[in-house]
Amino acid sequence: MSRDAGRPLRADAQRNRDKILAAAVRVFTEEGLDAHFESIAKEAGVGTGTLYRNFPTRELLIEAAYRNEVARLCDAVPDLLATLPPDEALRAWTRRFIDYATAKLGMAEALRALVASGTNPHAESHAMIQAALASLMEAAAGTIRSDIRPADMFAALAGIALTSARPEQREQAERLLDLTLDGLRATPSPRPGS
Repeated sequence: MSRDAGRPLRADAQRNRDKILAAAVRVFTEEGLDAHFESIAKEAGVGTGTLYRNFPTRELLIEAAYRNEVARLCDAVPDLLATLPPDEALRAWTRRFIDYATAKLGMAEALRALVASGTNPHAESHAMIQAALASLMEAAAGTIRSDIRPADMFAALAGIALTSARPEQREQAERLLDLTLDGLRATPSPRPGS
């Protein structure tokens, strides 16, 4: 039986749940849809009973792991803005976006199976990511171009993720992020020799 959604978890139970979700992303990324719950529980350092209490079905675990990755990405915005200048916070967040895209790519088979079962884990993620980008871009106003919208930036990031999200492509993804962010600056950097 799954936990009552309205009742907050004890601190130790929340830690276990967080460890399970992080382990699920890693294991589904490495092993695909056929990953065994036992492998996920072992990776998380919990018993299989703890895993099943939190996530009685594979679909619930996949959906929760994906939603957790989206939430981690979007929830990073306030901390980044509190600790970095806005343009640097945007730059740091774009790197986190590529990390998220890499995890999502690794879980693609599991996510497709979830969609085929009638659940759409992507329904809210697009709006959440757009809102996170809007916050970052609003904070960076004056240092970035005013004619670029969050939807434009999301499209650029999605393009980078689509072409360069595999772990072995990380250097290319970093170069493409730098190119995109340099093009976003309000005042372009002078070109060498000019």
